Amino acid sequence: MLNTTYSILVADDEPSVQSLLKDILLKEGYKVILAGNGEEAVCSFRQYSPDLVLLDVRMPVMDGIEAFRLIRRENQEVLIIMMTAYGTIETAVQAMKMGAFDYLVKPFNLEELKVVIKKALEMHSMSAELKTLRQELADKYNLGNIIFKSKAMQEVLNLADIVSKSDATVLLRGESGTGKDLLARYIHTHSLRARGPFVKIHCGALPETLVESELFGYERGAFTGATTRKPGKFELARGGTLFLDEIGEISPVIQVKLLHALQYKEFERLGGTETLKTDARLIAATNKNLEEAMSKKEFREDLFYRLNVIPIYLPPLRERKEDLPHLVDYFIRHFCQKLKRSPLSVSQETLTLLTAYDWPGNIRELENTIERAVLLSSGPQITPQVLPLSINKYKDSQNHLFINSSERPLKEVMGDIEKHIIKKVLEETGGNRSRAAEKLGISRRALHYKLVEYGFQTEE
Repeated sequence: MLNTTYSILVADDEPSVQSLLKDILLKEGYKVILAGNGEEAVCSFRQYSPDLVLLDVRMPVMDGIEAFRLIRRENQEVLIIMMTAYGTIETAVQAMKMGAFDYLVKPFNLEELKVVIKKALEMHSMSAELKTLRQELADKYNLGNIIFKSKAMQEVLNLADIVSKSDATVLLRGESGTGKDLLARYIHTHSLRARGPFVKIHCGALPETLVESELFGYERGAFTGATTRKPGKFELARGGTLFLDEIGEISPVIQVKLLHALQYKEFERLGGTETLKTDARLIAATNKNLEEAMSKKEFREDLFYRLNVIPIYLPPLRERKEDLPHLVDYFIRHFCQKLKRSPLSVSQETLTLLTAYDWPGNIRELENTIERAVLLSSGPQITPQVLPLSINKYKDSQNHLFINSSERPLKEVMGDIEKHIIKKVLEETGGNRSRAAEKLGISRRALHYKLVEYGFQTEE
């Protein structure tokens, strides 16, 4: 099948060369635009925006080098092949240094001409595809596509925007399923390293020996089965971002080697002696209490301080419930489209249940719940019947506070509710009384009295 998608601008002052190239290129299936000098070439480029330019070095009015400069000023990415006679090869080489894709020497070898043009257009296609993929990636991790309304998440995104402009090491902290992976990719995509690779390693999913070889690579013969040299993630992430997920799970031995790599920006492959440099930007993430791990000597303090340059805490979903209706709406639309279903809405009763639930699995659990609900729903609305048993059971567990409430004194019923709320907030804050008092809107001293009153602790 002839290729009719690519257009090629041919600029040459010799009619015989124009005619020859036009015939060859048309037979190959390309669209052809002709120009007789450099000035015409620049005008035609502006008018037709061709995919490739064949530019003769010597032309009247404006030569090929000047036309090359003007065209590249219009479009830095356009591919240009210079055409030259033997006497002007040096000028063509100069154009190569300026960014020309290649040059052809007259009289043409027709097979060489076809091969060079084909390679140039393949490069053009790859560049266009890469540009599209980068744009899709930028769109995916664009601020407008991160669903939030809460003040807490606004602060997280504000900080992420600031740190994305630097190469500072970032430590993302938060429970499993809060979106640490998404935020790491967001920071990379909006950084100066966005054109570089984003390389991820899940430290908690690999055994100790494999973590080391994955991070730093290995030489042939480093261990049984190492038949070839393999680059590590630090090498693969050169010029980009290395994301270490679940950093709290790495062993003390690996911690020492990681600390050295961060401190001196260098490392050695497993079984190797050559010292390699790294310029990868590091983002780490954990759902583990690293302070507690340090107190138990399970995590090195010096590594913690190397990682904790810019800490960002992602709040759990239960602390940002105002985001939940918007997330629910987003996931419903997403899965209706993915599962090729007609649009669905969510009933008020269902939304009330979803909002009341604590979401221990956070956004990941919510996403899975909505996918299930969309799949199982038979009507135009998502109803409580298609929600998991855990959510419906959670609703039932809350109802005990109001059982026979009309037969008990109001003070007793309100006391049960207050006790339940205090217990819940303490669990959410990990027992931190200052944070719990702040969330409850009371003083720490008032919280202390309530804890004594409801038997959570004895009077001191």
